[in-house]
Amino acid sequence: MTGRATLAAYDAYCAGLPASFQVVQWMGAHVWKVGIPGEKTSKVFAIARQDEGDETPRVTFKVSDIGYEILRDAPGCIPAPHLASRGMKWIQWRSPETLSWDALLEHIAESHALVVPGLTKAVRRSVGLLAAE
Repeated sequence: MTGRATLAAYDAYCAGLPASFQVVQWMGAHVWKVGIPGEKTSKVFAIARQDEGDETPRVTFKVSDIGYEILRDAPGCIPAPHLASRGMKWIQWRSPETLSWDALLEHIAESHALVVPGLTKAVRRSVGLLAAE
């Protein structure tokens, strides 16, 4: 999905990930979750917002421990405000200096994969992320 970093492109990409849905919360952030809409058991995998005057959206996503070590000091990325300060491994992408738009989208897909195991088996089964046993 080569293209320009926009909220619309971010939303379109996230919408294509399995069992994902969007909510707008936290003062207008585009929050993408996996699970069942309206259920508290759903898990956030990506957050984006673009304030007036910003050239590109800021996109926050979960990473592995190794991914966090690599990206936390990379140009264009920072430890995610409010999440990383609580010990969570989340990165906020601010510009394509280190990660291109396409690489960012790959990280969003990985973030989705990282949070899916946090769903209960029943939820994973009901949204098609776990085969019936």
